Amino acid sequence: MAELVVSQSRVSGRVDAPPSKSYTHRGILAGALADETRVLNPLRSADTEASVRCALGLGAHVEHGETEEDLRVDGVAGEPETPDDVLDCGNSGTTTRLFAGAASLVDGLAVLTGDSSLRSRPNEPLLSSLRELRATARSTRGNGRAPLVVGDSLEGGETTIDGGVSSQFISSLLFAAPLTDEGATVRIEGTLKSRPYVDITLEVLEKMGVEVEETDEGFTVEGGQTYAADEFRVPGDFSSASYPLAAGAVAGESYVGNLYPSAQGDSLILDVLERMGASVDWNHDEGVAHVSGDASELTGVEFSAADNPDLTPTVAALGAAAGGETRIVDAEHVRYKETDRLEAMTTELRKMGATVEEERDRLVVDGDASELVGARVDGRHDHRVVMALAVAALVAEGKTTIETAESVSVSYPGFADDLRALGADVETR
Repeated sequence: MAELVVSQSRVSGRVDAPPSKSYTHRGILAGALADETRVLNPLRSADTEASVRCALGLGAHVEHGETEEDLRVDGVAGEPETPDDVLDCGNSGTTTRLFAGAASLVDGLAVLTGDSSLRSRPNEPLLSSLRELRATARSTRGNGRAPLVVGDSLEGGETTIDGGVSSQFISSLLFAAPLTDEGATVRIEGTLKSRPYVDITLEVLEKMGVEVEETDEGFTVEGGQTYAADEFRVPGDFSSASYPLAAGAVAGESYVGNLYPSAQGDSLILDVLERMGASVDWNHDEGVAHVSGDASELTGVEFSAADNPDLTPTVAALGAAAGGETRIVDAEHVRYKETDRLEAMTTELRKMGATVEEERDRLVVDGDASELVGARVDGRHDHRVVMALAVAALVAEGKTTIETAESVSVSYPGFADDLRALGADVETR
């Protein structure tokens, strides 16, 4: 397993945000369900390669386009094929959930599974809704977790789904419903968590010519629609950009390019950094955000993770570096990611000298009582935990060794190189 060794450092420089993982997943799926689409500027990572594998498994053809970075997707024109083999989703929960809906359209049955972490994540709300829409949808172990078996030609109809576990369930239904005969009415029960990710789905569907009506209760989608777009361009990823932006806030300054306005809720990181006391400037036209600051000048804030769960590790690391108290609330759903990120950030930041209290749905970080020092910490095979700990390491006295650093390949393969480009003292081994 790879390790990332980060020494206390000052940073100054510019990097470009990698392409958005969320948009890339959706672009690949939409392209696979269409006839022929070029996906421009996609993220090439372990997670998005899982979506490519699943697209291939459903009968699409995917190859490099006019440039090495682009993908040409020759899709199934709304008629996914029964896979010849298991759909291997690797560590990508997004792939599993988005493609489960699409795979339920096949005449036969499809099996979706992945690594041990993926097989621990809950999917029963999605499976229940697919059954209500008259498809076969079950867990082989009867616990709502992968391996999942779906298929027998999703028909459509009406379903009610809990919005509090994962927005990916709703997105999965919205991608599949247009290709059913009847369409679907999707009613959302409770509070919809991570709403910005549904907004990303709606944006992609609109660009692909698919109509979705939002109602007071949820969404209505007509059946018999067609996916069609010559090309789909992936924007830069604010979730990944949160780490170099946070680095600039705690240890000098950073310029991060390829950040243009989009439906991404994680652009909220700029507001969080500004509230904490960093200097923040975002030029929308040029797509460049500039952040500068020093940990000694930052103060804690309250942050709701309800719509932005992926920012939780970043904000926890910022809270450990800043003064005052940082409260991360509305965060229970953050426990159901690649790892339990509330427990992971609590345990690993404590190893570095942070004072952190963990509750069922929140973290409280006491920056005044924290004195960060280098330590050996476990990234938990979770890309966001690894990168957030690297931000904290920039202000910790001495060296911090972060285990399972290879997991950054899930969303930000160039992370270590970008930290070095900003001037940080970083070793990989």
